Amino acid sequence: MTRKFEWHLRRKLADQGLYKTTELVPLLAERGVSLSREQVYRLVTSPPQRLNMEVLDALCEILACTPNDLITFEEVAVKQVKTAGGGMVTGIGSLRPVPAQIKRPGKE
Repeated sequence: MTRKFEWHLRRKLADQGLYKTTELVPLLAERGVSLSREQVYRLVTSPPQRLNMEVLDALCEILACTPNDLITFEEVAVKQVKTAGGGMVTGIGSLRPVPAQIKRPGKE
């Protein structure tokens, strides 16, 4: 089992009537968080890999919510595939190993 998380910042902003990411920049600045327009855009449009606690606190204050409202976690089963050698391959999705082909020069 592995955990997958969902980032709900865009939805929470829409609930507050904030539809442009640039509207969030001054609200964060009022709370001592200085992020560029580009950084705020990335924060809103894609889930962050790391998140500063001051940024999270400012977002929660602006949106009147808790971190649990911004981030939800879900348990996801990892599919295990048996290989010909008896080993287990996990979490590679649709990728499959391709056997090597050795060709002698001059023969096809």
